[in-house]
Amino acid sequence: MLTFEDVKNNPAIRTYIEKGNAVLGEVGYTEHGFAHAGITAEMAANILTALGYGPRTVELARIAGFMHDMGNSVNRNDHAQSGALMAFTLLGQMGMEPGELSDVVGAIGHHDEGTGQAISPISAALILADKSDVRRSRVRSRTTIGIDIHDRVNYAVMDSHLTVDTKKSEILLTLTIDTAISAVMDYFEIFLSRMMMCRKAADYLGLHFGLIVNQNRLL
Repeated sequence: MLTFEDVKNNPAIRTYIEKGNAVLGEVGYTEHGFAHAGITAEMAANILTALGYGPRTVELARIAGFMHDMGNSVNRNDHAQSGALMAFTLLGQMGMEPGELSDVVGAIGHHDEGTGQAISPISAALILADKSDVRRSRVRSRTTIGIDIHDRVNYAVMDSHLTVDTKKSEILLTLTIDTAISAVMDYFEIFLSRMMMCRKAADYLGLHFGLIVNQNRLL
C-alpha cells in the first residue's frame, strides 16, 4: 500500500513540485514549494483526523495535499487539471490502486477556485488546507510588497491557524494581520472567492466555516 512517505520521497514528484515553484517565481506568484506542500498535506490530514475519518482516508488527503500544485510546472492556468493528470501517471506507476488513485486525482483536479468544488472528504479537506495557508514566509521578496497586493496581504499576516471544533461543528481560520502593512479589506479583495470555496467545502464536511481577523469575527 502506497504511503505518504513513499510519495514525499519520490524524486520525480519532488522535482515537479520544485519546478512548479520555480515557474511561479518567474511569473510573480508567492511560494508554492515544499513548505506550502507540506503545510497543506498536514492541515488536510488534521482536518479529517479531527472529524474521525479513518487512517487511510487521512493518508490519501495528506498525499493529495503534498502533490496538489505540481501542475504549476506546466502552467499556472489549469494547473489543477494538469497536476491531476501528472498525479494519475505518477501514482499509477508507483502502484496505487484505481479507487484510491481516483480519490486523490479528483481532489487535486478540484482544488482551484476557478474550476473546482468539494467532491469528497479528501477534496474538501484539501481545499480548506490550501486556501488557509496565508503567511508572511510565502512572500519571495520584500521589494514587491508595495506594488503587488498578493504579496502585501501575505506579508501582513503575522499569524494564522486553522482549527476544527467538533462540538460547535465549526472550522475556524484565525488571522492576525498587521494593518500598517495591509488593510483587512485588501485580504477580502483577493481572497473572497477562496473564502467562499472554503465555506462550501466546510458545508460538505458538515461544518460551518468561520473567519476571525485581529480578534474580530467576520464570518
